[in-house]
Amino acid sequence: MNYSLWEWIADEKLLNGMIADFPTWGLLVTMAVCIYVLSKGADYMVDGAASLALRTGMSHIVIGATIISLGTTMPEMFVSVLAAWTGNPGLALGNGVGSIICDTGLIFGLMCIVSRIPVKRYILNRTGWVQVGAATLLVVVAVISYIATDGRPVLGRWVGLFFLVLLVGYLYMAYRWARTGEKDEEAGEETSDWGTLKSFSFTVVGLLGVIVGSRLLVPAAAQGAGRLGVPQDVIAATLVAFGTSLPELITAITSVRKGHPQIMVGNVVGADVLNCLFVIGAAATARPLLVPPNFFEFHFPAMLLILYSFRIFIFMNKDGWFKRWQGSWILGVYVLYLILQYAFNLGAE
Repeated sequence: MNYSLWEWIADEKLLNGMIADFPTWGLLVTMAVCIYVLSKGADYMVDGAASLALRTGMSHIVIGATIISLGTTMPEMFVSVLAAWTGNPGLALGNGVGSIICDTGLIFGLMCIVSRIPVKRYILNRTGWVQVGAATLLVVVAVISYIATDGRPVLGRWVGLFFLVLLVGYLYMAYRWARTGEKDEEAGEETSDWGTLKSFSFTVVGLLGVIVGSRLLVPAAAQGAGRLGVPQDVIAATLVAFGTSLPELITAITSVRKGHPQIMVGNVVGADVLNCLFVIGAAATARPLLVPPNFFEFHFPAMLLILYSFRIFIFMNKDGWFKRWQGSWILGVYVLYLILQYAFNLGAE
């Protein structure tokens, strides 16, 4: 049976079945090729995005919050929609919420510790509120459903469609803010003055490389770890859990390394909004999502604590820079979240 490229990318069972048939040397070659594709793809994507910002007059943070974040959230969207469609709503919702926690807690927290990250107040005072507002709306809708349905909360198709309508509004407003806002003052590495078409092409090609490379690397690494005797629960709690956020992590590292940290900030903020409105919205539209009890007790509080901390830090930093202790706080919350989640999973078994 012939499958399309997107079916290989989206279908976890299909992808894992293919990887499981590889010999050990094939896994090593696959991981090496994926790492190379990820690296080169991220280089192309960041260079293209920086040049695109130069050509269009849009700021780096807006490019990161729209074009880049749309691309890097595609793995989450495909996995969540497929999970919802095949009757696994917990995975669909957990993938979206978990990616929000990982993007801000791990990626932004880590980058804030290792690098000096500027606060673009004009954009972040707007997109930052959309980021925390979308997540808060998700929790409020889930709580209302919990109260109204006697403890069996469901995010119905109307919720998914409503979130997708909000997504269209967010993308339109992001474009309007980009055209009327401040221009970037960051220089970074010397940006190539490519034409708009070439800049956009490099961005898209780089995105495809990051998406495909990350989707193959994680199952290959998990399969290799399993053959080396690493327990499956450890693999699930580490490699698989953070796998769909790998595109955002690689993008963050590359953008900071190339001197364009605003692309990283924009990608994190935009990915959070898209994980809420796009990923969860599309999954709920495909099939209503039942919200498990542990989301109210654990996942939702962790998500809101990280996002509201980020929002408070934007307000606090009047001098225009995030502080390393702020990154340490957000990363610490994420690490505690992982430890407690792993402990709870062990307790459940």
